[in-house]
Amino acid sequence: MQMVRWMCGVKSQDRVPSKDLKGRLELEDIISVRLWNKLRWYGHVLRKEDNDLVKKCMEYKVEGTWPRGKPKKTWRDIVEKDCRAHGLNTEDAICHSRWRKQIGMIDDHDECSG
Repeated sequence: MQMVRWMCGVKSQDRVPSKDLKGRLELEDIISVRLWNKLRWYGHVLRKEDNDLVKKCMEYKVEGTWPRGKPKKTWRDIVEKDCRAHGLNTEDAICHSRWRKQIGMIDDHDECSG
């Protein structure tokens, strides 16, 4: 926020809300940007070939027992939860432009047929 204040020519003593400053510069909040990047990467991995190392790693199930207590959330669990929360399905990720539009990114490519 210090850089945003500097770009707007505002000092912290001016008590201008961060939301107003982000609006002036048309910036989005970091949570939205991170969500879009995460979903964009997820779609990229889903479109990879089945024998690709990255896709194999994402689909790999670790065998053995978990330690006691609440199981740790995996990256895939979190991404699938985000997809459910935003009404996205993995079939939509096959079409790059459709996936980008659904996750809120602007895409200039042609629409996929079908």
